[in-house]
Amino acid sequence: MDMGKTLDYLERSKPLPINVRLHREVRFSHRPFFKIVPHAIERLKSLSVDSGNMQEVVPHLSSPAPFLEELSVRDCGGAPRRSPILPSALFNGDLSMLRKLYLEYVVTELPWRNMVNLTTLTLVNVSQPSLKRLLDFFECAPCLREVELHSVSLSYDAQDRRLLSLGSLKSMCINGCGQPSLLLDHLLIPVGVRLEVEVVLPIPSIGSRPQFFDNLRNLPDFTTIKLLSCGTLHSCIEFSGPNGQVIISLNVFRTDTPCLVLESLVHFDTSKTERLEIKYGISPPCDTPHRTLLPMTDLRSLVLDRYGQPHAFISALDPSTSPSGVMVCPKLEELTIESDEVIDIKRVIAMAEARALRGAKLKLVRIVGRDKLGEIDVLELKKHASRV
Repeated sequence: MDMGKTLDYLERSKPLPINVRLHREVRFSHRPFFKIVPHAIERLKSLSVDSGNMQEVVPHLSSPAPFLEELSVRDCGGAPRRSPILPSALFNGDLSMLRKLYLEYVVTELPWRNMVNLTTLTLVNVSQPSLKRLLDFFECAPCLREVELHSVSLSYDAQDRRLLSLGSLKSMCINGCGQPSLLLDHLLIPVGVRLEVEVVLPIPSIGSRPQFFDNLRNLPDFTTIKLLSCGTLHSCIEFSGPNGQVIISLNVFRTDTPCLVLESLVHFDTSKTERLEIKYGISPPCDTPHRTLLPMTDLRSLVLDRYGQPHAFISALDPSTSPSGVMVCPKLEELTIESDEVIDIKRVIAMAEARALRGAKLKLVRIVGRDKLGEIDVLELKKHASRV
């Protein structure tokens, strides 16, 4: 860096805000940054610093930065991390103009209490903040729209019945932070939010619904549910509807995780669900589909996409074989079955016929299987479904 030219540029561009990026490649033996700080800190619009360098930089960032809109402390690899401490004296404690805050591998209690312009907050592997400190921070940032918490080491001090409204929130992601319910217990989530949460389901069975779901009082009427299973490490439930979306990533680490995911639906209110999609997974126990589908009285579309053998679902939809003897999903109109295995078309025909006889005729049956359906089977199925 040519310090003479840099200082000359700073002198000639006094009215303009500046953006500064410091990466790990910076050689602090020359300390060019420290030479320009007195000329730049009051004009900073954005500052991006590698967390490995932050410990060196913090002592030089005590003066106010009245125009600072974006602060990013990121870990970019390289030398061993030192997890620098971000004190309350950072920028003289005034971050009131800040709009975006990204902190990774730092130690902080989030001490700043004037965050009126902050809209985006991302914390990654941040340690030391307590639940109280985080709630206090949220309370001082009424314009927060996007929040991401990844592997944040929160200490869950008692908060009694404190309830905080995030009125401007549009999206929130929480993963690797222990039990998210301990935070969400204290938050009112507004209508229309997209919420993504990672939870650890109990083993060996699911005794009760995940606690945090009780707190989403303003996100009712989920009309679409998707179960996505790609092995024991990638399973999730997606709830979506006119009032928002919730994505629950499930951490179970068992070969029967897809079955546990399916079973977990019985612990949610699915009475207004109109579409259920299940993609991948192993064949569930015989009674699981029946217990899952029974509360879905408004279901109109069911998609089984390579979810093992669909026999248990077909039996649940067939009123003549249903364990409860009642019509499951009485409003069901469309059934899609995609399977890499042989589909027992005779059972599908029997199910469609039984439903038609009870006034619940299917409007569309779509089957994509390993073997092509015979013409006779297709004609027989068309007797009991409007389209095949």
